[in-house]
Amino acid sequence: MSHPLFEKHRATLDQALSALRTRGFWSPYPELASPKIWGEGAAEAGRAAYEALLGCDFVIDQPGIGGWQATERSPWGVDLAVRYPVSDPQALVDAARAAAPAWQRIGPDGRAGVCLEILARIHQRSFEIAHAVSMTTGQGFMMAFQAGGPHAQDRGLEAVATAWSAQQFTPAQARWEKPQGKNPPMVLDKRFEVVGTGVSLVIGCSTFPTWNTYPGLFAALATGNPVIVKPHQNAVLPAALSVRIAREVLAEAGLPKDLVTLAASPDPAVTQQLARNPAVKSIDFTGGNAFGRWLMDNCRQARVYAEMAGVNVAVVESTPDYKGLLRNLAFTLSLYSGQMCTTTKAILVPAAGVGTPEGPVPFDLFAADLGAAIERFLSDPATALAVLGCINSEATLQRIEEAPRWGEVVLASKALQNPDHPGAQVRTPVLLKVDAANETAWMEERFGPISFVVRAADGPAALALAGRVVREKGAITMGLWSNDNALQDAAVEESLRSGVSLSLNLTQNVYVNQSASFSDFHATGLNPAANAAYTDLAFVADRFRVVQRRWHA
Repeated sequence: MSHPLFEKHRATLDQALSALRTRGFWSPYPELASPKIWGEGAAEAGRAAYEALLGCDFVIDQPGIGGWQATERSPWGVDLAVRYPVSDPQALVDAARAAAPAWQRIGPDGRAGVCLEILARIHQRSFEIAHAVSMTTGQGFMMAFQAGGPHAQDRGLEAVATAWSAQQFTPAQARWEKPQGKNPPMVLDKRFEVVGTGVSLVIGCSTFPTWNTYPGLFAALATGNPVIVKPHQNAVLPAALSVRIAREVLAEAGLPKDLVTLAASPDPAVTQQLARNPAVKSIDFTGGNAFGRWLMDNCRQARVYAEMAGVNVAVVESTPDYKGLLRNLAFTLSLYSGQMCTTTKAILVPAAGVGTPEGPVPFDLFAADLGAAIERFLSDPATALAVLGCINSEATLQRIEEAPRWGEVVLASKALQNPDHPGAQVRTPVLLKVDAANETAWMEERFGPISFVVRAADGPAALALAGRVVREKGAITMGLWSNDNALQDAAVEESLRSGVSLSLNLTQNVYVNQSASFSDFHATGLNPAANAAYTDLAFVADRFRVVQRRWHA
């Protein structure tokens, strides 16, 4: 008998599977925060629910709680003062292992149904979660609502659908008959069962605590694995809300709540202890290279899916729409103050300049025009504050201050005041100009609103440099603006060799640092920054095995 939650959400799953096959636009979760969609009062209720959490203990009835701790510092200057339970790491692992057999028994359909119900409940709380995302990350509210709400939910659903599809490859049962000539055939009945590989640890980041957490969380759950969610110490609340919703759904379905638990300790040693536990068989991580490499080097018992720092590159050689190109890049470099894993960091331009219908634009003039385009885009204070959000960490502020040492300043960063949040650190982008030979300056990711216009010998040389950067430093995105078909073909080949998503000649309202669920493959698993490969079969298939039993019919 099919699981009731699977039947409840079967239509959504079918549509998700169709979208994955066709890779066109589809989403069941509306991204507009409009009362026409959500109903009158939904936004106010969500804000009130978020505010009710402040200054309180965030109660999760899970094993091994030895104390409570508040760890978050809001970039907006808001005093969150939410205290979270701190559980013993081994107690969480033991509880996860004890919960796993019941999760395995309900099978792929049951697991998919429960996961889809969790996502539906999370979606209902999108406004509440959006405030939690905004206040812990520094994202503007609308970005937090979209990226932290419906877009993150899309990613979770994408993982569930991909996982369910992967588990359908093998039938649940079979009869095996081998002819024996004149003798009766040998006949065996066989049963095949999908078994999760073990406990999953999902380590979140400080900038996108739901968008970068849901893929691993739901891929692991849907393939039969219990999950321990370890959020970044400064962005616990969005993850904690998601964990609590998951536990409520599990309990209502008659399943062990400890299939999903929260590891909220800010102590790095606790994270390391969890990651090296022999029972932990998969680890999802988004963050810096140092800890990502530590996980890969020290957690050999687990499959590590890591999205780490890289140098996203663009080559600007020529364009039929110069103003459109500048507007597109200005938005790309400004969104969330460049605090995205997909933001372009190095813009490689031929020394002779950029070809346009009006004639070539010299290198120095292009850099100046891009700086002016950023200034124009951010000239309206309301637009600037909504797009930039605020700076997430003191380390990023320090990088902004130090940026001028790395090149000639084309556009200096400015401090803006947000009247609603006077304690927030709001900064406009800094744009620097360097020669390609100055690799120490531009071949490192300087996280935040810091980008370089890099002078290369010509278009082919710029493209060759871009490919080298991706292979050596890693990247999630690469852009090319060129009218030259040969250069476009070469860029396609380079993207295949280096394993990076390529965007060609974007001049409208689609940007290199945006990724569409059910269509785009975010992170490829083929270069040092993109090991996560969120949306392909490899992201789910290594989280389960098929175990058989057989007997004489």
